[in-house]
Amino acid sequence: MCRWAAYRGEPLYLEELVSSPAHSLIEQSHCATRAKTATNGDGFGIAWYGDHPEPGRYRDILPAWSDCNLRSLARQIRSPLFLAHVRAATYGATRRDNCHPFVHGQWSFMHNGQIAGFDGIRRRMEAMLSDDLFNARTGTTDSELLFLLALELGLDTDPFGAMEKAIALVEGFSREKSGEALVRFTACFSNGQELYAVRYATDHKPPTLYAAPMGGDKTGYCLVSEPLNDDVDTWVEISDGTAVKVCPNGMQASLFQPARLQKAA
Repeated sequence: MCRWAAYRGEPLYLEELVSSPAHSLIEQSHCATRAKTATNGDGFGIAWYGDHPEPGRYRDILPAWSDCNLRSLARQIRSPLFLAHVRAATYGATRRDNCHPFVHGQWSFMHNGQIAGFDGIRRRMEAMLSDDLFNARTGTTDSELLFLLALELGLDTDPFGAMEKAIALVEGFSREKSGEALVRFTACFSNGQELYAVRYATDHKPPTLYAAPMGGDKTGYCLVSEPLNDDVDTWVEISDGTAVKVCPNGMQASLFQPARLQKAA
């Protein structure tokens, strides 16, 4: 499984999450402690927001621990909102187009998890996309296709609702194809203003997700796959079936329930 970290708040340098903490994202890339695989060496990526609506992005197929450019960029780039990801591939070859975060317009997206039986339902998912979104796809992962499907279903106007619809469709396609569905989905996405995250799994075994306020003289929130330090009282584990939103007023949590859409159908 992959590992990721995200932040929204007062601008800070990316290194404060990516490389400086005792259990930074780079440290997690070769020594994750709360994942089935300790090594996440199939590439990495960062997306950050600055003076333009669209995010900047840097991705590579090198393991995060071996790319000297990543540490240098993280030390110099200062941003109020950014996403960072280290990859352990489940679907899709190790190539730059398959490294998270994925971006489209002002949106950025990264994912930790899987869609079981993805190859069997990929064409049905692709058929749901408009020509513009279909042609925007550059990689081969289930994550990127799920992101584009959510965009098709209204991510711009109802972020959590669009994600629920996308997951509900995937579950429906899977059940029609094989009689069962397994989706594990711990994801983070942003439009450059708010930061959104979801923790959900059909088998109630989603990849981990934690949140904590940024300490010191900074105001903001971190969302991470694993705590960045040993201060256990700071980090709160986000429950299965939960959506969280980080905005100027703090962090808000709500239920994430694709199953209700399945029942309605």
